[in-house]
Amino acid sequence: MDLAALIPVKSFRAAKARLADVLSDDERARLARTMAGRVIGAARPLPTFVACDHDEVATFAEELGASVLWGPGLGLNGAVDHGVSTIAGKGFDHVVIAHGDLPLASDLGGLARRDEIVIVPDRRRDGTNVLARPCDLVLPAAYGPGSFRSHYRAAVATGRRVTVRVDRRLAIDIDTQADCVHPLAAATVAEMLGRSLS
Repeated sequence: MDLAALIPVKSFRAAKARLADVLSDDERARLARTMAGRVIGAARPLPTFVACDHDEVATFAEELGASVLWGPGLGLNGAVDHGVSTIAGKGFDHVVIAHGDLPLASDLGGLARRDEIVIVPDRRRDGTNVLARPCDLVLPAAYGPGSFRSHYRAAVATGRRVTVRVDRRLAIDIDTQADCVHPLAAATVAEMLGRSLS
């Protein structure tokens, strides 16, 4: 496989709004930035593309060796679809799409399987934290509430083999205080923040 990674990352200052009651603006930005760096690192040694629409994120991604896919005004789903199309146009035939808020991410490239769609749901089986897929499929991004079910149904409809990969570490994304203090993530999040939220 000619495999690449795609990581959509929103403005660090705008990220993690649901944590505003427990984290300062600076802390939320630092947490978002640190997690994005962790996910970019977890994609190595794959060619990695960061979909973004903010100068700070673009500079950050480039400093970490990622290529920037600029997509102002596209929203998450539009940015992912644009990213997959761009990556396919560069000659890659498979892509691993991972959110930038996975504090325990590692070895994203190891998820991909030739001619197969691999979906890693979040721990609530509602969202899609990682999606590995061939680039030649019609499989529009459907992130938002219920995205795991939406992606699963659309993946099955392609006729390709579909695997749901249950991964306790990749299933953890950080949106709420409960996520921050999850037993598997609490120490890592505390290290990223420089303090505990428990």
